[in-house]
Amino acid sequence: METFDFVRDKLNEWGLSELIPRFEENKIDKESFLILQESDINDLIREIGPRAKFKQKLKEFVKLSKKARKSQGENSGQPQMRRRNEQASEGNRVQKRAKVQQSPGQAKRGESSGQIGPSTSTTNYCTPQVTEKEAYMLGEVKEIMKRVHNKLDEQGHTKLNAFLKDKIRDLEKGKKELVGVFGKTGAGKSSLINTIIGEKALLPSGTVSACTSVMIKVEANMETCDYIAEIEFITKEAWKDEVWYFLSVDEKSDDIDDDDGDDGHIADDGQTDDDEDYNDHKKRITALFGEDIRRSPEELRGSRYFREIPEFLQSKKKILKCESASQLSENIAKFTRNDKKLETQYWPLVKCVTIKVPKVTDLLEHITLVDLPGNGDFNKSRDEMWKECVGSCSTVWIVSETNRAAAEKEAWEILENAISLMGNGGECQRLMFICTKSDDIGISDASSKEEERAQILLRNQEAKDQVTSSFQRQHKIKKHFSGDSNFFQVFTVSSKEFYEGKCLQKSDTEIPQLRKFLQDLNDRQSKTLNYVCGAYGILCLIQGANCRESARQKQEVCTILDQRLKQELDKVRRSMEETYKAFENRLREGVKKAQESCENDLKSILVSGKKKNKGFHKTLKCLVKNNGIHKKTKKPEININEKLASGMRNHIDETFKETFPNEERRGPFKGAISDFTLDTEALGSKYQDVLLQLTFLKTEEAIVKTKLKDIIRDEKKRIYHSLARSIQDSMKPCYKNAAEIHGKDSLKNMRDTIKNHLHESKDIMFDQAKDHMLTRLRNLTDRILNTLNQDMVKSIEVSLKTDDRSIPVVTREYEKVKTHYENLSSNTNTNDMVC
Repeated sequence: METFDFVRDKLNEWGLSELIPRFEENKIDKESFLILQESDINDLIREIGPRAKFKQKLKEFVKLSKKARKSQGENSGQPQMRRRNEQASEGNRVQKRAKVQQSPGQAKRGESSGQIGPSTSTTNYCTPQVTEKEAYMLGEVKEIMKRVHNKLDEQGHTKLNAFLKDKIRDLEKGKKELVGVFGKTGAGKSSLINTIIGEKALLPSGTVSACTSVMIKVEANMETCDYIAEIEFITKEAWKDEVWYFLSVDEKSDDIDDDDGDDGHIADDGQTDDDEDYNDHKKRITALFGEDIRRSPEELRGSRYFREIPEFLQSKKKILKCESASQLSENIAKFTRNDKKLETQYWPLVKCVTIKVPKVTDLLEHITLVDLPGNGDFNKSRDEMWKECVGSCSTVWIVSETNRAAAEKEAWEILENAISLMGNGGECQRLMFICTKSDDIGISDASSKEEERAQILLRNQEAKDQVTSSFQRQHKIKKHFSGDSNFFQVFTVSSKEFYEGKCLQKSDTEIPQLRKFLQDLNDRQSKTLNYVCGAYGILCLIQGANCRESARQKQEVCTILDQRLKQELDKVRRSMEETYKAFENRLREGVKKAQESCENDLKSILVSGKKKNKGFHKTLKCLVKNNGIHKKTKKPEININEKLASGMRNHIDETFKETFPNEERRGPFKGAISDFTLDTEALGSKYQDVLLQLTFLKTEEAIVKTKLKDIIRDEKKRIYHSLARSIQDSMKPCYKNAAEIHGKDSLKNMRDTIKNHLHESKDIMFDQAKDHMLTRLRNLTDRILNTLNQDMVKSIEVSLKTDDRSIPVVTREYEKVKTHYENLSSNTNTNDMVC
């Protein structure tokens, strides 16, 4: 009976298919299924294991259904960043997306976004009808594919069945976009994030005396209505190293001769770099242990100080769940805030905090906002996470106050110091300079609100023009990116006016424009389109395999496809060979330049400052102990290896940017992979008997291209940073020898050890770095060709050369998914649908 389909599908989904006959015998339909009482369940399911599993699954399903209904009925005055039910957790707005794509100035899916204009609405981002339509569509297709997966299981194990089940599982895969938020303390980062996601009390506003001290990620809670914080700690070993460093700096060193001749750096306030390092380390130690820190290393690492956080000692994440944003903010303060008012502070032990917020799925379902410290961290594990995160940001926001934005040196310094991680060494596609507190610009002579508004808007436009002009002068930053006019944008925002509206309209505050940007970015990552298209391709393959097709047509099509695959692979191979030769030539020039300038380049690191003092000794000691890298607390990282690699990098930056553009208009290798095609659509019009199989191959072609772009995106970062890593390996022997130097004239002897090694090894060291980069590039090109060949050969073989008939009949499922696919196709460019 049709009314039992829902019950059967749920029991299959929950792995309880053996219970289906019992439920059918007792005539349990959808309505009675959802209101089963404890006693009913006990009568139906007498085995303890299945009964416990069923109760838990039913409880979760009912809870999610209630939340979905509640979220659809939320107050329309709030931003409709709704919770979705289980079936719709990955649904997005089809009609809105289609409208956006048809609008002038909007970029196609996968391309850089167009100019963002003012939004006419600041609350409702989509209509409930559209959400409901997509939720139903995605939910039904997911249920269908679960049924198909179960049917494949029932057919037994064959190569074709295993292939199809893997394809169904792959439909769920996806990657979140990272939006990195930089800015100095007090610039308004936390207030900006709070306002954009509609949670005024989530992140505490930073001040000089109480600021956010750790990396904080903000994303959507897709499972429950709770506000959740996942606190990840540094390792016990990393804390041991930090305690050691503090105690070593605290000790009086007898290794340094007062007449060492060191030109160590003196800060403007008279402090040496080591004084600053010591004071910052002391803040971390005293935050955890209080002012009485004259203890042994064993005492400072003793477990009694970590009773409230046993997760730190167990190397686990600490999970906090709250019912409100303000409650969560209060509970995480001790883990994120450097604030003397707090009785307990654990932030020195925290690596990262991930906050999951309900009701923001329209903005953050496929996006994570990351509040980033400006220059990383001297703790190695925190710094490595910082670098990885910066390199993974597709969008970067630089936050500064409006009244000082153009002249704000720190904002540009943050960007300049991290640019190699974002640009050629990362995946940044958009850079946004966000000027905060745009209403606070000292206007006092306005005679009316209208005049005050006009003056504020005029000043804001002037600030935008000044910032844009400053960006045009940032040549070191610009060389990592294309000349796309939409790459760099400036916004002037006011969280205060967005809520209060005393002088400015909501659109004037530009908060709605930033929300719209996130929504468009969220939509471009929509899994609804990808899932339905992928599901349709799989069902086309199964349906085609169950049909009686012409053996002659299959053979002809296979011959044509084999020839086309060879031709297309040759085109890709030629393009990549041209790239390899260009890299080889540029690197050869870079080697000569590096060999000529390296000894002079190193002087800026080995000798610094203006006045004689002993402060630089500790810095150099840390450099050699850490293989040429030292991260200071409030200054850019000192990196001997990067400095030596810069001569070679300067020669390849332009070629690297052209080969691996972060913008996706043409794609890597000058569009060679994007241009790859077997043109199955044209074949389908001639060979109707195998049209379904060719449709499957079309979706597989799009999927393998996306797979390759993901591989290239990750590997190109390793290629770019391989120069410095190769140089570090070559320099390790001298770092080790220098680290063992003690006693009189130790600073001079450490310097001489590094200089002598560089002088003796430079003739081969830079050649080795060149070879390492070219080897990585060659390995990538080989992997691309092999992946293209193997994946497409496998797909052709499965769809056209396999006579395996041990597959289920899916006619009903195929027809339903085809209907959804055609509905999406009518509103969207189908070439962009699988990505």
